[in-house]
Amino acid sequence: MKGTLFLIPNTLGSENFQEILPAFNLNIVNQINHYIVENERNARRFLIKCKIETKIDDLEFFLLNKHTDPIYLDNFLKPALEGNHIGLISEAGCPAIADPGAMIVQMAHDKNILVKPLIGPSSILLALIASGLNGQSFQFHGYLPIDKSNRLHYLRKLEKTVQGTGQSQIFMETPYRNNKLLQDILHNYSEQTRLCIASNITTESESIQTKRIFEWKRNTPDLNKIPTVFIIGL
Repeated sequence: MKGTLFLIPNTLGSENFQEILPAFNLNIVNQINHYIVENERNARRFLIKCKIETKIDDLEFFLLNKHTDPIYLDNFLKPALEGNHIGLISEAGCPAIADPGAMIVQMAHDKNILVKPLIGPSSILLALIASGLNGQSFQFHGYLPIDKSNRLHYLRKLEKTVQGTGQSQIFMETPYRNNKLLQDILHNYSEQTRLCIASNITTESESIQTKRIFEWKRNTPDLNKIPTVFIIGL
């Protein structure tokens, strides 16, 4: 009998695990000795805070990030094929969204390994439902292009989509580039376009605000190195 691939949400920075993660999740991690992780140090710290009974050094970790050679991915699911459960842990939030975990999930389906998503925080959905923008029709774009000209082209395209369809457009940036992205938005978008800036979600310093562009220009926040989700809409 094959094991199960459990998709285990990580916190978004909050230290209060009892408020963020269901007790059921903590029970599951105590049944797992094999983990596929985006960042091993981060995953070890997460599991220690989950107060798992197994010694951390007795666990097996497979590192999955943008540098991982795809030829090794088959080995990551071997424990499940041998009857052992596997946990997939993202660096923050839910696995397989804006991280490479989707590749493993797809492979698990191809190998008829049961995939079980666990309940936990998703910065994207939490930002959307708190934004007041269109939650009936929306699109997530992940990280925008790094090159400035390509990024500006992409941003203008997103605003046209909003203006034409009313569909909310969600995107992110590496935290240390947040301020540059915000300036590009403020200098290139219509004054009446609504922008939600959702930062440090689920933490004590959480801030989720939706304002029109001209209002953000009057009081522009400093988002440097702060995990942030951006949403534009009508």
